[in-house]
Amino acid sequence: MSKKRHHRRRSWPRTILLLAVAAAAMAGIYHTLFRAPKIETVPQTSPSASSSAHSVSAEETAAMSSHEQRKSDCYLILVSGIDDGNGGSDTNILVSLDAKGDTIHCVSIPRDTLVNVKRKVKKINAAYNLGGTEQLAAEISDTLGVPVDFTVQVNLKGFVELVDAIGGVDFEIPINMNYDDPVQGLSIHFKKGLRHLDGADAIKVVRFRHNNDGSGYGTEDIGRIGTQQAFLKAVAKQTLTLSNVDKISSFAKIFQKYVETDLTAGNLAWLGKEAISIGTDNISFATLPGDGAGYYKGVSYYTLDSDATLQLVNTALNPYAEDRTMSDLDILSP
Repeated sequence: MSKKRHHRRRSWPRTILLLAVAAAAMAGIYHTLFRAPKIETVPQTSPSASSSAHSVSAEETAAMSSHEQRKSDCYLILVSGIDDGNGGSDTNILVSLDAKGDTIHCVSIPRDTLVNVKRKVKKINAAYNLGGTEQLAAEISDTLGVPVDFTVQVNLKGFVELVDAIGGVDFEIPINMNYDDPVQGLSIHFKKGLRHLDGADAIKVVRFRHNNDGSGYGTEDIGRIGTQQAFLKAVAKQTLTLSNVDKISSFAKIFQKYVETDLTAGNLAWLGKEAISIGTDNISFATLPGDGAGYYKGVSYYTLDSDATLQLVNTALNPYAEDRTMSDLDILSP
C-alpha cells in the first residue's frame, strides 16, 4: 500500500514536467501561427521640410524624431476592391487597427479625390491603372501624411465567395435600385428594405450608383460609399463571431485564391485575432471630408476639406504618438 502511494507521489513531478513541455509547445505553435506584422519605419518628410535649405540643428533633429515616433501595434492597411469591370480600383478604404487602443477605424477614399500629382488627370483612382497598388498607396500616403504599412487587394469574386461562406448577410437596402448595364453584365433590381443577401446580390448592392433614369443617391460615389460602409459593418458583425470559428479554413482558401497582400498568413491570423478581441462595437467608418461637386481647373473632382481632413487623420488614422500638422499633409486646393 505504501509502495503504491510512493509511486503516485513520484509521478507528479513527471506529470508537471509533461504539462510544462506541452505548454511550451503550444506557446511555440501560437507564436508561429500568430505573428504581429513588422513595419519598416521610414521617416516622413513634409513638403516644407524637403524644401528647406538651411542645415538641421540637433534640436530640430530631435523634434523631427519625436514627431515620427510611432505607437506600438498600430497599423495602417489599404484595402482595395480590384476588377470593377474597368480593370481599376474604385473602392479604397484605409484601415487603422490599433491593438493597444482597441479601435479599428475605416476611412473611405472617394475615387475622384483630387491629389497633388504632376499628371493631367489628378484623380486618385487613376493611380492604380498607372502604377498599381504601390503607386496608389504612395499617393494616399503623400496626401494624408501617414504611411500605408500594408496593402490588401480583394477581387470582387472573392467578395462574393466570402459573403456566401458566412451564410449571407441581412442588410437594410437604403433605396430602390433599378439599373442595367449590358456591357458590364449588371442587372440591379432591389426594393428598399431589409433583405437577406447572398454574395451575388451583395456585390450588386455595393456597386450600385444610380438608377436607369438618373435618380438614386443624389451623390453617386458618396452615396455608394455609405452603403458599402454599412454593408461592411454588417459583414464584420457576422464574421467576427465565435459561430464562424469552424469556417476559418474556408476563409483561408478564399484569401489564398482571391486576395493579394504583403501580409503573411501569420500576420493575417494575428490581425484577425485582434479584430475579434476589439469587437465590432469599436469599429468606426468615415469618409474623407470634402466637396463632391468641386472643380479644379475646370475639371470635376472630389476636393478635400483641409482642416476637416487633418482632424480626421488625427482622430482615426494617425499611427504616431504626436498629432500630424498641416505641413505633414499635401492637399491640393482648387
